[in-house]
Amino acid sequence: MNNYFYSKKTNGFYPETMKADYEASPNGWPDDAVMVSEGVYNKLYAGQAEGKIITADNYGNPILISPPAPTAEQLLALAEEQRRTLIAEATIAIAPLQDAIELDEATREEAAQLTAWKKYRVLLNRIDISDAPDIVWPEKP
Repeated sequence: MNNYFYSKKTNGFYPETMKADYEASPNGWPDDAVMVSEGVYNKLYAGQAEGKIITADNYGNPILISPPAPTAEQLLALAEEQRRTLIAEATIAIAPLQDAIELDEATREEAAQLTAWKKYRVLLNRIDISDAPDIVWPEKP
């Protein structure tokens, strides 16, 4: 069984088998490293797959915690990114439909789709993202 060491300063793990390599490197071996068994190490990494994050307790030992809730600024940024993505998707859908209209080659269905996609894009632009995360996104055509 391998042992690992955890550093609160770097929030990283260091295999005991590589200690000499770390000590010989410019950054060296972390001076705050605490030993962690392979079982604990594996449990911590498995917890990340469940959405947890690894951090240190008051004694420098690694623990799993739930990630902090996003800040208001992060929620706004996520909402703006989602809006940009949805607008880009709408723009891609609109382009060939608009071409068909301009070339007088559009079917009635294509003309209706073009109108629906354009309305959707207008609605996306009108969304007040300051309501994040409580935004009601319009339905895609």
